[in-house]
Amino acid sequence: MAERNEEQGDVHDQKDLKEEKNRARFSSRYYSKRTRRSVCACISIFLLVIGVVALTLWLVYRPIDPQFTVVGAAIYDLNMSSLPLLSTTMQFTIVTRNPNRRVSIYYDRLTVFVSYRNQQITSQVILPPLAHEKRSTVAMSPVLGGGAVAVSLEVANGLVTDQTIGVLGLRVVLLGRLRWKAGPLKTGRYSVYVKCDVLVGVKRGLVGQLPMLASPPCKVDI
Repeated sequence: MAERNEEQGDVHDQKDLKEEKNRARFSSRYYSKRTRRSVCACISIFLLVIGVVALTLWLVYRPIDPQFTVVGAAIYDLNMSSLPLLSTTMQFTIVTRNPNRRVSIYYDRLTVFVSYRNQQITSQVILPPLAHEKRSTVAMSPVLGGGAVAVSLEVANGLVTDQTIGVLGLRVVLLGRLRWKAGPLKTGRYSVYVKCDVLVGVKRGLVGQLPMLASPPCKVDI
């Protein structure tokens, strides 16, 4: 009888031990899930705060595209040879303005060339890096050309005709990359494409500074 009671007691002890293990396992799973939920909630709140701060900064410092205008033009050489090959030396004064009150602009790898009737007629000239401070204006006067460039018959005939008429339509193109800087924050690099269409007065044999007949604000794509 005593042995049977001991066996029953052992059975109850084993059941109690299993129940305690089950409760411990359940409690561990519960707290593990609760911890994961808390971590996920904290991460979500953190990302939400970062998003709100980024949106606020963007609305406050939202950059405005820079402005470009060609204000002067000079042609020192414009000769056509057989094949046809165009030999030209030109200089344009380009004024760029940063209209932003809180944002600076940094240009990297900025190049410039001239095209006529959608064909490039000068080689690309690399400009030095440019730091454009807030609400500042910078003038550049790159000299373009200097070597013979193969052009189409359409370009060759068009240049002869336009010189005879006395009005030459050219496009000054700037290509490069820029970054915006607002306080300690800097953006990544963005491609910038600027095209400036100008009309200048020309005469055969006349070299040097030319009258600007039309020079609307340049189109800027970023």
